[in-house]
Amino acid sequence: MPTYIPTIGLEIHAQISTKTKLFCSCDNDSFDKEPNINTCPVCMGFPGTLPVLNQDALKKAIMASLALNCKINNFSRFDRKNYFYPDLPSGFQISQYEQPLAEKGNLIVNVENVEKNIGITRLHMENDAGKLTHVPGGTLCDYNRSGTPLMEIVSEPDITTPKEAVSYAREIQKIIRAVDSSDADMEKGMMRFDINVSLKKPEDKQLGVKVEVKNLNSFRSLEKALEYEISRQTESLKKGESIIQETRGFDAEKEITVSQRVKEQAHDYRYFPEPDLPPMEIAKNEIEEMKKALPELPSAKKDRYQKEYDLQEHYIETLLEDIDLGKFFEELVALTNLPQRSITWTNDIILNQLKKEKISIKEAKIKAPELAYLIKAIENNEISNLKAKEEIFPEMWETGETPEIIIEKKGLKQVNDLSSLEQICSQIIAENQKAVADLKNGNERSLGFLVGQGMAKSKGQANPKILSEIIRKKINQ
Repeated sequence: MPTYIPTIGLEIHAQISTKTKLFCSCDNDSFDKEPNINTCPVCMGFPGTLPVLNQDALKKAIMASLALNCKINNFSRFDRKNYFYPDLPSGFQISQYEQPLAEKGNLIVNVENVEKNIGITRLHMENDAGKLTHVPGGTLCDYNRSGTPLMEIVSEPDITTPKEAVSYAREIQKIIRAVDSSDADMEKGMMRFDINVSLKKPEDKQLGVKVEVKNLNSFRSLEKALEYEISRQTESLKKGESIIQETRGFDAEKEITVSQRVKEQAHDYRYFPEPDLPPMEIAKNEIEEMKKALPELPSAKKDRYQKEYDLQEHYIETLLEDIDLGKFFEELVALTNLPQRSITWTNDIILNQLKKEKISIKEAKIKAPELAYLIKAIENNEISNLKAKEEIFPEMWETGETPEIIIEKKGLKQVNDLSSLEQICSQIIAENQKAVADLKNGNERSLGFLVGQGMAKSKGQANPKILSEIIRKKINQ
């Protein structure tokens, strides 16, 4: 039976993180808002209204383009895409077609320790549509998202596997977050994928018939839709059937794609220059200034985290995906100079709390300087790691109170005074002769028992490490 090679192109739609919409002054944050409150005559397409380009959206789209190694076109324009959008009141979309903002970029991704260069055809801007809710007897329209600024990032057909597609999409998400162009929060609908998939035999020079799958809203959906579509097309071709050029949707529950409509061609949209918006001219010196303002990008940050802090890969990925958590970690390391302790607290404790409460580190009451104090107190044997995790940290998290106050209030500071600890050790040795004899006979568990007795006598304030050393020394004497 013949084998087939998949060719995959990926279109990523990311909401630009501006305060207002693309062409009007309506609030750009519509998540969980009452329907149709973020609207005005402009984004509702009222006759006689004129759009005005959001300059902040333009700058953020340029920053994303530069971070993706794209060439910024000095001259670009908006076009009308004439297609019936029931959730765009104007009846057309304002997008870019012939002269987009940026072109010819690239992104290197690592898939199973193999690097691959994926070309980026273009990055252009457009306004988003609203939301339709189908109910018995009709359809409800929520126009809050109508007019939301989007950037569409279109890849070259260089992707050949679902894993490559997911790696590429994840890397794009990290980059556009790093340059503050988009929050790219898929749970809030801020990042979505359309895929184009075709199959061909290895010896074929021409690509196969392209099928589009639209509106994928998670990395899992992206991977599963590609796996299914490649399998479906393979089976059809093996049976001698023809692939139809069409648009399909993804059923996330069944993990299958389903036909929606025959795929449109570009001429079906009847693009023409948007008459209400002037073309954009971007000077070369402006582009150079913005290039200089680019922050450290994820690939460079990853290398630095490995070299400076010797972090494991899964820790690095967490910090790259959550920009604010990464900043929190770096502040913590700067204050403690203890990267391994800092990443353990950041990833294993702080992140777990954030996930549990579904909040960001910015919303948490705990701050890096307070946690740094706690970490250094553990390192200096002023408090035990157990007390820090079980008693001090939970109160810091809940109240925002400083660890100094909590330690003082609860009397949790470890006793490191040798004379006091020697006195405690003498008492427990005298009171637990059987455990002492067992330890002398090589039963190391007895040492743990004796240390436990010492901790009980000190009401948990003794330094267990010092207790252990003193007990062993006294018994050996």
